[in-house]
Amino acid sequence: MAPPQEHPGTVAEFVGLARSLAADRSQWEHLVRYDAAGRWYHRLRAGPGYEVWLLTWVPGQGSGLHNHGRSSGVLTVLAGTLTERTDVGRRVLRPGAQRVFAPGSVHQIDNDTLQPAVSLHVYHPALTPMPTHPAAHGEAHTQPGPVTA
Repeated sequence: MAPPQEHPGTVAEFVGLARSLAADRSQWEHLVRYDAAGRWYHRLRAGPGYEVWLLTWVPGQGSGLHNHGRSSGVLTVLAGTLTERTDVGRRVLRPGAQRVFAPGSVHQIDNDTLQPAVSLHVYHPALTPMPTHPAAHGEAHTQPGPVTA
């Protein structure tokens, strides 16, 4: 695998950055914290037009149905298991799994297991609002950043 670009600019380069950070546990493992009251997150890195976030998910925590506004992203599972739900079904994501999403893509991420999970998220451009999509209503609401999933 080629070394990650200092300033990624393509989907492949952002995927490479996420893989590189995931493989180098010294970059993130010491930062991991768990919070039973809500998802814990930490901005791991920022560059020109992008951000990298580290998130933890205790059993039962989830993002709710949402999109990432005008941001594209790469989600990488570092530890544990997460479930992604979209309008076309559900996908179980285990360590090493990656999902790439385009602006406006709607999904929900949940920890449906009995073990905590850790994930890495790269957003381009940097994530600001995260519009939510309540299942019972057709209207969307906006949560201020940095709310990530």
